[in-house]
Amino acid sequence: MASFVDIKYSTQHPGVARAGLAFDAVRQLGHGLAGSRSLATLLLSAMAAAVMVVAYQVMDNVAEGHLMVLWISMWAAAFAVLALLAGAASNLAARIKAGLDAWSRSMARSRADQRLWAMAQSDPRVMADLQAAMSRAQ
Repeated sequence: MASFVDIKYSTQHPGVARAGLAFDAVRQLGHGLAGSRSLATLLLSAMAAAVMVVAYQVMDNVAEGHLMVLWISMWAAAFAVLALLAGAASNLAARIKAGLDAWSRSMARSRADQRLWAMAQSDPRVMADLQAAMSRAQ
């Protein structure tokens, strides 16, 4: 009499599957932190850190008996600051990004103009084209 046992074994190690999911999550996090959103997050973190430093300085001067109450109030203040300043930090980040983009475009235009002028000084045909364009503009 023959009996067969058919046991289903996993073809992939569970640790390898979890590691792959973790790597994918880290990769997606890297793609998500782009532009003004990451700058706003950075600004919010800096503001929260400043509030925490001030709260710690205040706590350092108070007696040890009220330490737990002060820790709770410090964290409540930190979360309140994050909630209140989220919109302002996002707007500030967007303005900073727009300003840096405009500055970058103006620098690129300036470099292109300098290259064109250097080329025009060595090539009379380019200089003639530039002079014709300037006379048309007037």
